[in-house]
Amino acid sequence: MNKSIISTLKAPAAIGTYSQAVQVGDTVYLSGQIGLDPASMQLVEGIDAQIVRVFENLKAVVEAAGGSLADVVKLNIYLTDLGHFSKVNETMARYFSEPFPARAAVGVAALPRGALVEADGVMVLSGSPH
Repeated sequence: MNKSIISTLKAPAAIGTYSQAVQVGDTVYLSGQIGLDPASMQLVEGIDAQIVRVFENLKAVVEAAGGSLADVVKLNIYLTDLGHFSKVNETMARYFSEPFPARAAVGVAALPRGALVEADGVMVLSGSPH
């Protein structure tokens, strides 16, 4: 299997034993992003700011892989409070347009660094591998 590791300074550095994304063929598997500011590596404050930061971080990684958020086919959203799901929808509408990716939303007890939201996904590129 031929895989390429995707990495960008425009998204937070990995804080564990993983890559920001891995490309196999035309498919890019995006690691989970929380609301870490890539410059300071500190969690931004508040659910609204964290949701925006999560999508900005995902956007940076997909662009580093040679794609855009329009190429994302599957998103997984993890929330410590499912009451914030409408806020995710509102913010997501600013980053994605129809046809929207498939999506799951899961309530979780806790996330790394005390984050309130995390998202990961899968992107398919129509061009050649990275």
